[in-house]
Amino acid sequence: MYPLLTKSLLTCPIVKKGEYNYFVHPITDGVPFVEPGLLREIATGMIRLLNLEDISYIITAEAMGIPIGTTLSLMTDIPLNIIRKRKYGISGECDVCQVTGYSQGEMYINGINSGDRVILIDDVISTGGTMNGIILALQTIGAKIVDIGFVIKKGNPVLNLPYSYLVSIEVTDSVKIVDQTS
Repeated sequence: MYPLLTKSLLTCPIVKKGEYNYFVHPITDGVPFVEPGLLREIATGMIRLLNLEDISYIITAEAMGIPIGTTLSLMTDIPLNIIRKRKYGISGECDVCQVTGYSQGEMYINGINSGDRVILIDDVISTGGTMNGIILALQTIGAKIVDIGFVIKKGNPVLNLPYSYLVSIEVTDSVKIVDQTS
């Protein structure tokens, strides 16, 4: 269904970080480079996957959601809002506690208001820690989360809301495609 994404995943390098097998991929790492055709294929898949009706903003977290969100925004004319890792101190700024399988930190939401209808997108979901923090912050603001989509699902993440993905993978000494959405 996603020939460029599938080929790029099946041929990407795996590096060992302690006991962790880490796949290095253009969409998740920007390495070695991101092909425009791959971004178009992903954005087209996301357009088919997500409910984009009457959406105020596409929201993504810094950093690797940005190329996907930008491409999706250009193809749909829906504004993009980026959750940043830097605090700006702007009125209405909302803190997000980010906890992943290998790190934790703070992120910051600006420009989202109560009643805004949003979709959340990101490159990969593996534990759900980052996205659960974002969900909680957006619910605190009063935004309506209409849909959530990821390019890649890795493992068995736990998310507080339903979500969709383009491909599901397992990573050992190589990447194995488990399933794909149509």
